[in-house]
Amino acid sequence: LGCGRAGDSLVQRRVATMIALGIEGSANKLGVGIVREDGSILSNVRHTFITPPGTGFLPKETAAHHRTHIIRLVREALEEAKIKPEELDCVCYTKGPGMGGPLRVCAVVARMLAQMWKKPMVGVNHCVAHIEMGRVVTGAAHPVALYVSGGNTQVISFAQDRYRIFGETIDIAVGNCLDRFARLVKLSNDPSPGYNIEQEAKKGTKFVELPYVVKGMDVSFAGILSNIEDVAKTKLESGECTVADLCYSLQETVFAMLVETTERAMAHCGTKEVLAVGGVGCNKRLHQMLADMAEDRGGLAYTTDERYCIDNGAMIAYTGLLMFRHGYVTPIEEATCTQRFRTDEVLVNWRADDAPPVAPKQSLWFPAVPETKMPVA
Repeated sequence: LGCGRAGDSLVQRRVATMIALGIEGSANKLGVGIVREDGSILSNVRHTFITPPGTGFLPKETAAHHRTHIIRLVREALEEAKIKPEELDCVCYTKGPGMGGPLRVCAVVARMLAQMWKKPMVGVNHCVAHIEMGRVVTGAAHPVALYVSGGNTQVISFAQDRYRIFGETIDIAVGNCLDRFARLVKLSNDPSPGYNIEQEAKKGTKFVELPYVVKGMDVSFAGILSNIEDVAKTKLESGECTVADLCYSLQETVFAMLVETTERAMAHCGTKEVLAVGGVGCNKRLHQMLADMAEDRGGLAYTTDERYCIDNGAMIAYTGLLMFRHGYVTPIEEATCTQRFRTDEVLVNWRADDAPPVAPKQSLWFPAVPETKMPVA
């Protein structure tokens, strides 16, 4: 019996200390991270493909950037973590969603490493990884997640073993709207267009009214972008406003839309926690607006900094470990990538025993006095 207990202890210790390497490259950020299952981040290196002001990043060029830097980043991650390949339990990679070319580069390298090191693979949903990284870093238990980035805008809550989407953009993502406006006014892409809009917005003194487009629980940014393009062309030339004024106005408008739909989801789900994830989730003004809203509801707003909000390899490694522990393994012949991979397609079985609190029952409205029939003319 004594030997049995010792053996069990060794197994438990081995399971508790599983380690994964994660590769993220769904857009212009290329990251490699090494993480323990308890959330300890051993390394999280990253390299960003930055283009000149007024331009964006194309899939072909971004894929070439990833091919150039990915092996170096894998070596740096291993060195920084002081981990040897044989100590890894699995190799995780972003399966999607994202840009096809960059995703393919990362999938190919992940397959190569898994076969070289004889390790199992786990394909990870990029959106789910953002949420799980936010949860482990902040300690948020059952938050409504506001996922905002260059390619995605979703209001999400966990229910019945999936991350359910309560609201989302019906056209372009909020980050895409900000990036394209930054290109219009020739703001730098270093370190990111959204960051430079945030800094310019602090100098703004005049609010320029823009369309406010909330449709139920969904939002729309394409019309706002078209409108501000016209406004920028006319009002900047006439001197009626500055670039800083437009940055300020755009931020206030789109963030107010997001906070409105997020608050409505919190009310529906009966939660007082909100978690901002994704690249746009780094924005300090968005943090403040979410914090003010949550405080009014007697709740808390959780946010992370650029190490974890922006695309990174650690979030893929950590989420991959959660999946691996609960039976997820991606066969080598199925280790592909896809540009379209919905957040709610993933069975989140690692949270099966982590049920959120039951939302309060919605009361039904009845008239106090029976309604009388309207007289017929």
